[in-house]
Amino acid sequence: MPRYAAIDIGSNSIRMMAAETSPGTPARILAQDRQVTRLGDSVFRTGVLSDDAISLACEVLARMAEEYKRLDVVAVRAVATAAVRDTRNQDVFLERASRALGAPVEIIPGREEARLIHLGVQSRWPQPGKRVLITDIGGGSAELVAADDCRMRDAISKQLGAVRLRTLFLDSDPPAPQQLHRMRGYIAERLAGVPARFGVASWDRAIGTSATAAAVVCAVNRIPRTRRDEADRHRASTAQIRKLYEKLGTMPLAERRKVTGIGPSRAEIIVAGTAVLLSVLEAFGLPSVYFSVAGVRDGIIADLAARGVGGELSGLSPEQRKEVENLARKYGVALAHARKVAELAHSLFDSLHPLHGLAPGYGKLLQASAFLHDIGHYVNDAGHHKHSYYLVANSDLSGFTARERELIANLCRYHRKAMPSAAHPNFQSLSPEERRVLLLLAPLLRLADNLDRGHEQRIRGVECQVRNGQVVMRLASADDIDLEQWAAERAGEVFHQVYGTPIVLEKGRA
Repeated sequence: MPRYAAIDIGSNSIRMMAAETSPGTPARILAQDRQVTRLGDSVFRTGVLSDDAISLACEVLARMAEEYKRLDVVAVRAVATAAVRDTRNQDVFLERASRALGAPVEIIPGREEARLIHLGVQSRWPQPGKRVLITDIGGGSAELVAADDCRMRDAISKQLGAVRLRTLFLDSDPPAPQQLHRMRGYIAERLAGVPARFGVASWDRAIGTSATAAAVVCAVNRIPRTRRDEADRHRASTAQIRKLYEKLGTMPLAERRKVTGIGPSRAEIIVAGTAVLLSVLEAFGLPSVYFSVAGVRDGIIADLAARGVGGELSGLSPEQRKEVENLARKYGVALAHARKVAELAHSLFDSLHPLHGLAPGYGKLLQASAFLHDIGHYVNDAGHHKHSYYLVANSDLSGFTARERELIANLCRYHRKAMPSAAHPNFQSLSPEERRVLLLLAPLLRLADNLDRGHEQRIRGVECQVRNGQVVMRLASADDIDLEQWAAERAGEVFHQVYGTPIVLEKGRA
């Protein structure tokens, strides 16, 4: 299945996540990274990002790009939030950051940030049938989301980030009582009217995201910072948070750094962050808050997957499709069958990505072989798979390299009968990596071909899920598909040999 990368350039830190997605299941995280950069420090003091801050951010982005590029992601989205929204030298930052990352960096408004946060929470911890208030306190802003039955009803962004408030109000260590008083008054002023705007008489649950909520919930539950992910779905009452805030507000930085659950960097801004969280709970009359590890990055991944971004990378381009269809037509192939096999092969390639792990581009070659696997009938029905290999290997296929054409020809050669052998010269002509790819793709082509065994296109679609050590393949059809199921079961034996995983077929309604 597709792999995506997400970059969240916040006012306090830059975060990266790369994940593999599959319909109906949570994204599988492949890599994640976080680096404190404090972009907001210079912006909230001077109105511009300092050159040092930009340079540090670019170094971090370049390192993160190296991490996710090794994972063959099909798409990346990088977003910048409050600090970059507010700075006067946005253009300079965007140009340098995009160059360092090797991908466009975009500034998103607060409402889009809130939408992504909501998507992230729903992808990790759905709340069906519940009215939920989600609060994300970042470095430069706080996003509040009203959700009902997993849908975002309203959202608002306020300039109540922990770095921003620390810069504006808390310039002594420990903070002076007057500074704390002024900060709480400012927060209350900014939150005034928000509960009435959301217009919900009662909430089933409050969820806090981001590092501030994590630190608060960890501190209340005495969970060490190194095990912060264990705080996911843990709860802290408003009374406990109020007590924590009052304690933190009287402690110098050195003492705050010793509090369980609060790290050295977070201790610098935790007083301001806790004040915002407590003020939100009090303003809405909420008794407690639950922490969720989800955030903007999870929302980006969920959004990219929902929109199918990058899916085109595993499918033939219009020019390539035209080329293989013309060649198939030249040799009298039944195009309705070829198109159906190509469609099924594409679905199998994408849904079984967790097993084969191949780069998306190989999906194109699988589809091409699906269009061309039967052209050998033009020469002779007997041994037509061998004739298909010869015709493809010696045809002029525009849009494909010579090595790609050879791999397509080999896929056609092994779409039936014996699998590759060291005794086959055409197999020996491939590189070790090409042989590996061929062995992984050939069973998929066989399955796709056999799922249209009668050339009647009775199967509308196929969905695969890997569970309990087997591949459950659900076939969507309103027709009698006994022949197709029988043929697919036989092809499944080869799949089992190659992947070490059995296939279970289920029929569903189209």
